[in-house]
Amino acid sequence: MTIRTFWAPAALSLLVLSGCSSTPTSPQVKELHQEVSQLNQQMRKLTNQATALETQGQLNGQSTQGAWLLPQANTPVELQTQVGKLRLSLSRVEGEASGSRANLNIRSTDDQPIPALSATVVWGELDPASGKPLNAESLSQTIQVEASLMPRSSVTVPLRLSGLTPEQLGFVRVHDVQSTAATKTAP
Repeated sequence: MTIRTFWAPAALSLLVLSGCSSTPTSPQVKELHQEVSQLNQQMRKLTNQATALETQGQLNGQSTQGAWLLPQANTPVELQTQVGKLRLSLSRVEGEASGSRANLNIRSTDDQPIPALSATVVWGELDPASGKPLNAESLSQTIQVEASLMPRSSVTVPLRLSGLTPEQLGFVRVHDVQSTAATKTAP
């Protein structure tokens, strides 16, 4: 009997101690963990954006023609063109069955009306190691902005960027911007 009485209090003590060590976390601790997780996600997003912004700046600094837009940079770029200085940006980059779609926002920097124009849009991936564009696998299309009856200082052009998901889409390059306004000739 003494053995049983000896083991029973020891087993009861272990059970009580193990119960203390595995108490469920309080709602405040769970909330704090969620906040820390959200902050970590925001920091990763901001770090990726800063890296993309730096790469976008380097690409545009080395470019004599055209503008490089990196979707992750989420920052407009100015481009001096035949039709004046334009501010270009991307928005609403989303996936679709054949790749991605996005809006190319074109704005006149001096609020002058945007004339009818055409431009070449090239898109592709960035090398994950160097951050440089992989031009060999890039795709392109020509876009047209038609003349408007009402003068407008900005226009949004929907783009279909086939072949790459939004996660793969590393860059969009806009170049060869030309006026397509018909010139009237005297009879």
